Amino acid sequence: MNARGGAGPDRVARIAGALRTRAPATVEDPARRLAAVAVILVPDPDAVLLIRRADREGDRWSGQMAFPGGRWGPEDPDLLATAIRETMEEVGVDLSAARLLGQCDDSAPRSQALPPVIVRPFVFQLGSRAAIVPNHEVAGAEWTAIDQLLQPGVYRPFEFEAQGIKMLLPGYHLPQGVVWGMTERILTPLLLLGS
Repeated sequence: MNARGGAGPDRVARIAGALRTRAPATVEDPARRLAAVAVILVPDPDAVLLIRRADREGDRWSGQMAFPGGRWGPEDPDLLATAIRETMEEVGVDLSAARLLGQCDDSAPRSQALPPVIVRPFVFQLGSRAAIVPNHEVAGAEWTAIDQLLQPGVYRPFEFEAQGIKMLLPGYHLPQGVVWGMTERILTPLLLLGS
């Protein structure tokens, strides 16, 4: 990824402007469950909230780096409500008054071994870093500086093995873990919007 240009505190503003002028690609597939995540940005210094999911048996995304979010529930009028509810449940951050910047393209797992789900990412901006209170589904959460994500060598392949097959996949190598998979596929285009 080459998103080094446009450093500085205006990156969140550039992302907001770019999201206003583009229509996200959405996927309609009744065979897949619906879910939503919240990509939460803060300015000065620009940062994004990343969580590490708790290790849980039977959870295909156990221990992975992610954005707060989860499955749509019947109590949710829409997927935006899902993102807001799940964020409050998982990390105690209330997005009801946050600035909604827009949506990223829908994402889905590329492996048939994973549950059939469509994830809709909503991008929010808070005025400052909110306190994080993780629940039992979250092993850790922190505000990660966008400049850290864009440092040389942070975005590079890592080796992943599934069902005895080794693959090289793109990811952000951070002290708290590697951001890869759907989270990487949401984050990378978003960072490019800010360059």
